[in-house]
Amino acid sequence: MRAAWLGLLNLFALNLLAVSAASAYDATDPANCTGIGWDDARPLTVARVTGQPRVNFVKSPYDDDFKAASCPVPTEACRKKSYLVSDDWVLVGRTRGNFTCVTYQPPRTKSQTWARGWLPRAALAPVAPMAAPTLSDWTGSWVHPGGQLTIKAAGGGRLRIEGDQVVPAGRDLNNGSIAATAQPKGGVIAFVEDGTTPFEQPNGADECRVRLQRIGALLLVEDNNDCGGAGVSFTGLYHRR
Repeated sequence: MRAAWLGLLNLFALNLLAVSAASAYDATDPANCTGIGWDDARPLTVARVTGQPRVNFVKSPYDDDFKAASCPVPTEACRKKSYLVSDDWVLVGRTRGNFTCVTYQPPRTKSQTWARGWLPRAALAPVAPMAAPTLSDWTGSWVHPGGQLTIKAAGGGRLRIEGDQVVPAGRDLNNGSIAATAQPKGGVIAFVEDGTTPFEQPNGADECRVRLQRIGALLLVEDNNDCGGAGVSFTGLYHRR
């Protein structure tokens, strides 16, 4: 009987430790890389992995069941098994010391799976957006896992942008759509909702805010996660169909 009670007490203690560790998680902890974020004042940027055949991701403190408290630092203990290879393109988030928080999606993948984590800053080279895209550089049908965008000329130097995105949610689907008319400015198309509200003067919270950039042969799209249902985002690198 005593052994049984000790077993129960040990199990209770383990559960209590697990709950305490989970409750210690803080998504806003600057040491945790949770992916890119939206910034009203700064367009999203892209970088290319350089310098090595493989570059391993680096852990955040919450990795390994919250046993990586010292990470991210350049030690073997903080090194993940997952990696990217030279010439992979990533979406760039914030930096911390010698590391940059990035988000990666394999090109032309059919799934909507993303990889997020710290990478050494020295292994990343900025990829500059197209300097002065013409209207024809924007127009066309652009595809991305789960959705697509169509951009057409709308007269007067403006463009009509329409798109849909679908995200699996258990046995259901969450979806979102955008439909706006906007004019490129400084190599960026930026709009709120249908484009009638100036991007610099949003009406309030819960508005769909979108920015587009041409980078290489790709279209970079970013939104503020208010353009559809739960988990729906148009953010990513799109290929021309």
